This record gives sequence, structure tokens and C-alpha cells, in this order.
Amino acid sequence: MELKRVVVTGLGAITPLGNSVDEYWNNLTKGVSAAKPITRFDATNFKTKFACEVKDFNPTDYLDRKEVRKMDLFAQYAMAATEQAFQDSKIDLEKIDPDNAGVIWGTGIGGIITFMDEVRNYVLGNGTPRFSPFFIPKMISDIASGHISMKYNLRGPNYGTVSACASSTHAIADAFNLIRMGKADFFVTGGSEAAINEAGVGGFNSLQALSTRNDNPLEASRPFDKDRDGFVIGEGGGALILEEYEHAVKRGAKIYCEVTGAGMTADAHHLTAPHPEGKGAIRVMQQALKDGNTDRDEIDYVNVHGTATPLGDIAESKAIKAVFGEHSYNLNISSTKSMTGHLLGAAGAVESIASIKAINEGIIPPTINLFELDPEIDSKLNFTANKAQEKSIKAAISNTFGFGGHNASVVFKAL
Repeated sequence: MELKRVVVTGLGAITPLGNSVDEYWNNLTKGVSAAKPITRFDATNFKTKFACEVKDFNPTDYLDRKEVRKMDLFAQYAMAATEQAFQDSKIDLEKIDPDNAGVIWGTGIGGIITFMDEVRNYVLGNGTPRFSPFFIPKMISDIASGHISMKYNLRGPNYGTVSACASSTHAIADAFNLIRMGKADFFVTGGSEAAINEAGVGGFNSLQALSTRNDNPLEASRPFDKDRDGFVIGEGGGALILEEYEHAVKRGAKIYCEVTGAGMTADAHHLTAPHPEGKGAIRVMQQALKDGNTDRDEIDYVNVHGTATPLGDIAESKAIKAVFGEHSYNLNISSTKSMTGHLLGAAGAVESIASIKAINEGIIPPTINLFELDPEIDSKLNFTANKAQEKSIKAAISNTFGFGGHNASVVFKAL
């Protein structure tokens, strides 16, 4: 069958660096770190006492107070980012076919704040089973896509993707594939996460996955640096409107870029560690390039997973060299997690937005806190260290890799 073309026509973001796409992007290009001491709970007794929290977010800017009470924070972030994306896209919902409009939304954990609050209330209530009737609907991971569809009357394919840190990239890839197969005219897609609570931080601490640089949070997220000691947990959400090309042109839409390919693989190796040679990462980037008939030399920018974990950064750098060969040294590479922290299931969405903005603005956001490169990583690779770089970008690839060995990559290309 002849595959349709897919373009991006709307963006929305709620992030630790700002509650709009413009604010997020401006702080990325300035190299701002969002890491600060945790305010959501008393972290005194925790190994990690800081995070990249969303700041000054008011859900009633987007939702009625009654609706806010029915939603976990991760779903509130989803609704806010989606509202921004719709406003940006200028889609007239009265003029589209709702049966050909869908929602695919990713989250790694879902309503963990709601889950913990309800269990805590049960325990403190001496075992009296007084659970909120909204407990289950607030907690389940698919509920964000349901809320979005109900608010905007989108009756096409609708579901959630859950693949740890690759969740929202999988959502974008699925939406892309369904549009190009003619299953829908457009999708709301992306992801959100809100896991900065005692269970989220404590759980990742027990895995020894988080940085414990409590004396200097601003410099704690150090992808590819020799002194990195784990990731900084973040939160937020990112929304993209993906649209069939002719559908977008017909309505005179602003087009950011084209989505040309997506890859999805598994490491089949370990619960939390990547394959040491980056085999799954190699195959997922190769798939994404092949899927879009994109030559590796066309890629100018790689927005890497780059979490600042000891094993992950080395494996991903090896994978980039294996995929791009000598062209690796022409690439700009950067980890925006050095500034936002790791948004878990929302990472792929907000990092895709960073990749798209890089194409549109001709600016590569930096990898901050890269003071001394890990000696096991090739020093000839350009990690866009500490300062943004101007560059004409024809195409970019965004990588996300999740616990469980889930890998997903998407290619975005300038029109």
C-alpha cells in the first residue's frame, strides 16, 4: 500500500523549565538547569533530596475545578499540554471528522501520587476501607487518553502506551504509523508523568538510579561526564498534533516538520541495564532510518536518551558510532535531560519537541554539566557541551530507552 505522509502541526509542553513550549525552549537554549530541592514532600530522610519539579502550574487555567478533582497530576499535565497543542495547531474541531481523529498517550507509571495517597489514607484510617470513587479512574495509566478524547470529542483509535521511559516515543510512533496507513487524519499524541513523591523518589533511590549530589542540584544531571552518578527525576508533559500531510495542507496548517520514520526494539538483556554494546539501541536507530528512507548522513542532530547513568551513556555513545560510522563526528549530540531531568514516560514527548524546535530554529540545545568527558567515551563526538550551537538541521533523531529493555526512536525532517 502507498503510505501517507505525516507532519507535526501543533505542540504543547508543561515542563520543569517552563509551562509553555516557548518558555521551555528558551530555557533549553540558555542552558538552564531545573533541578532544585524537593518541595512536594519532606525529603530530609531520603538519599536524594532534589528533583526537577514543574513550577507555578495551575490546572484551573485549563480545567474546571470539578474536573481537576477527578484527575491525578499526570493527567492534569496531559490536558494542559494538549490544550496548548490544539491552540497552536488552530484545528477547527467543528470541521473535522471526529471518527478519524485519535489519541495515543504515553506514561510510564500513571497515577502513582493518587495510589500512594489512597493507600496512606487507608493505613492511617486503621484499615477502614474508605477509598475515593475516583481512585481507580485517577490511577490507571490509560486515563489521560480517555480524558483527552472526551474533552475534544475524538472518536478514533484511543489508548495508552506503557514502556517505561520509552512510553511517549512509542505513542508518537504508533500515531505516526496509523496515520500513514490511513487509519486516521490526525492524532493527539505525547506523554506525561508525575512521579515526584515518596514512592517515586524512594523507589528509584533503592535502585541506586538517582543522583545524590544534594550539595549541588544544579550540576547533578551530568550526561556523559566522568563524575555522573545517576539521573535527576523530573515531571511534566508534552503534546504533539500529528496530521496527515494533505489534511494539513488543505486547512492551511502551519507545519513544523515531517515525521519520516520510527523504530521499536527490545534489548532482551536486563531489567534496568542496557545491553553493554548498545545492540538494541543500534537496531532501533537503524530501523527508524530505514523506515523513513533516510540516509544516515542526512541526520544532523541526535537528541539522545542520555540519562547520566554510568552504563547507559556509554552504551548509547557506542550505538551512535555503530549506526553513523564516520558521520558520527559530524553530528551534534545533546542530552536535554541535563536541564529538564528525566521525565520518565514523558521524556520522549518533551525531547521530540526539543528536536522539532531545533530543526525550526537552527539551534542545538546543549548538554550542560559536561565538565570532563568519561574516558570510555570517544572524545571526538560532539556532545554540544555546555553551550547551544547554531546549525542548519535537515533531520534529527530522538532516542528513548526504558527499563525492561524497551527502545524507541523517531526521525523528524525539515520540509
